[in-house]
Amino acid sequence: MVEFQQRGEDLENSFAECRRLLEEAQGRLAYLEERMREGGEDKEREAELKKVQTEIKKLKQDEKSFEKLLEEHRKEEKKLPWNVDTISKDGFSKSVLNFKPLSKEETGEEKVENHKNFLGKYGKEIKLFGMLRRWDDSQQYLSDHPHLVCEETANYLAVICIEYEIDEKHALMEQVAHQAIVMQFILDLARTLKVDPRGCFRQFFSKIKTLDKSYQDAFEHELEMLKERVRSSAQTRMENAVKELEEEEIQKRLGPGCLDPVEVYESLPKEVKRSFHEKNIQMLQEAMSKLDPEEGKYHLKRCIDSGLWVPDSRGDEDGEEDGDQEED
Repeated sequence: MVEFQQRGEDLENSFAECRRLLEEAQGRLAYLEERMREGGEDKEREAELKKVQTEIKKLKQDEKSFEKLLEEHRKEEKKLPWNVDTISKDGFSKSVLNFKPLSKEETGEEKVENHKNFLGKYGKEIKLFGMLRRWDDSQQYLSDHPHLVCEETANYLAVICIEYEIDEKHALMEQVAHQAIVMQFILDLARTLKVDPRGCFRQFFSKIKTLDKSYQDAFEHELEMLKERVRSSAQTRMENAVKELEEEEIQKRLGPGCLDPVEVYESLPKEVKRSFHEKNIQMLQEAMSKLDPEEGKYHLKRCIDSGLWVPDSRGDEDGEEDGDQEED
């Protein structure tokens, strides 16, 4: 009876392992097919693709064989006479992973709020994960912190990369970028296998540590592409920041008529510009008198609106008259 039960357990374990290997191989096949579509013909990838297809075919045959053996074993079990061993079963003989079911699609505001809460709660843990270098350390850290295996972590790691690049901490940027691609590959594998990413991250580390050249080449390629995107994003953000500062400076120096004095100064005739540069009122009056009256009024009004020229104000009653005299 003991031998019979042991054979049943061995069959169950072998069947489960076969199905696990089959799922992993199917995930690799989907990944390779996608890369073939994106990158065109590649002899090494074609060879790897054929190898995986052959492996899947063999595993499917093994799966059918185990199913048949299990069915025969169950039929034999039903024929056994009842005794203490056959009518008594363990109440709890296995562990079941109870993952949270997928919730309904979130609105934009809910996503922003949830992302903010997630970073507030786990931001420090994500930064620590970004500093890990060894595969084993990363796997152990995610085993201890499975809640980090999600899209929010990947996105935040990318943001940290951009911040390091802006601060010109290039080595730290490249380190965190590596961990960002680790998380992205885990998420891609979960989508391919249609499972919760917390349940398949160990498969990623098993695969990346087996020295699978095509898989490692794909990883390095994605890593280099991320670094380029980070550098580009950092450059764009710095350029935008400079533009914003320049715009703020322009807004600060705008005159009463909302004109930029620098722009107005550059547009003035040569002699008028020279009189402003030397702060010589007599020279300014002479330069204005040489201009066409309409042109002189145009430039004088722009100088007043930009704050380059401030008319004298001797009082409310004769303010307008003084203004006319200044204009003349």
